[in-house]
Amino acid sequence: MISVNKMDRSGDIIVELSSGEVVANLQPQFEEIEKCTASGVIVTGIAPSGSGFDFFSRFFCPKLKINEDPVCGSAHCALVPYWSKKLGKKNFTAYMASPRGGILDLDLDEENNRVRIRGRAITVMEGSLLA
Repeated sequence: MISVNKMDRSGDIIVELSSGEVVANLQPQFEEIEKCTASGVIVTGIAPSGSGFDFFSRFFCPKLKINEDPVCGSAHCALVPYWSKKLGKKNFTAYMASPRGGILDLDLDEENNRVRIRGRAITVMEGSLLA
C-alpha cells in the first residue's frame, strides 16, 4: 500500500508505505526525489507490532541540500495530526528510521493547535540573537 497526501502548509508531501520495516529499509534515490514538485518528502509507515513505537518515518529534502534529515521535528508536526486521525489517539512514540535514527515522544494539543516533541538531542551549536 502506498498513500500520498499533499501538505499545503509546509509544501511537503507525506507518503505512507505499508509498514515501518519498508520505511526503515528504503534505499532513497535522491536525484529522483529532487524532481518531485514538493519541497520535501516525508515517508512513514505503521510500526511493527511489539516494537514499542506507533510509527516510523524518514524525511528527504534534497532540493534544500538536505538529502535526509536524521531526526526532523517539522516532519513530525505534520505526522502527528496525520497519525492521530488514522489511529484515533493523541500521544505517540515514533522512530525516525534514518541511518542515525532517533526516538520522539509526541503529543497532539488540538486545543492550542500544537505538537509537543520530546526526545534526546545533541547540541551542535550554541549562540545568541541580538534584537
